[in-house]
Amino acid sequence: MVQNGSPFAENPVLKAIYGRRSIREYTDEIPPRELVLEIVRAGIWAPSGLNNQPWRFAIVWNQEVRERLAELTRYGEIIRRAPVVIAVFLDQKVMYHQIKDHQSAGACLENMLLAAHALGLGGVWLGEILKNGDRVREVLGLPEGLELAAVVALGYPNDRRKRTGRKPLESFILKEIH
Repeated sequence: MVQNGSPFAENPVLKAIYGRRSIREYTDEIPPRELVLEIVRAGIWAPSGLNNQPWRFAIVWNQEVRERLAELTRYGEIIRRAPVVIAVFLDQKVMYHQIKDHQSAGACLENMLLAAHALGLGGVWLGEILKNGDRVREVLGLPEGLELAAVVALGYPNDRRKRTGRKPLESFILKEIH
């Protein structure tokens, strides 16, 4: 079966990429800790410059703490409704290049979202909360030297919205040089 115009769409990796979408609404069912840890494990397998692995994680199950985090973003309802959120930080002690380390964090986050999808969970990468990164760190009781990269909300999907499409591939290619 061809999806998204690709004859390779049934490849398991590509199928996960094309099938994943951002999930913002969740059932009340709490995901097992083992699944959440597997999602974090997938994140740490992302590439990083010099293999410095700068990511660090705070997994938040506690409703009261999630409520305090929710107050730090205009997307607080997503955090309130998610049974678990994962705050992803960069450890500044092991960072060596700002851009490369942030790119690594993006790869880590995408691995986590793909793993959540593959395990039957839904997630969304929340970035607007970055404006309050230091306050997030304080709410979580973490030391200085950690830079917030994103918060991922996770749970079993209860989001019935239709998946958004993508522009045609050709609209993104500036030039092919042979």
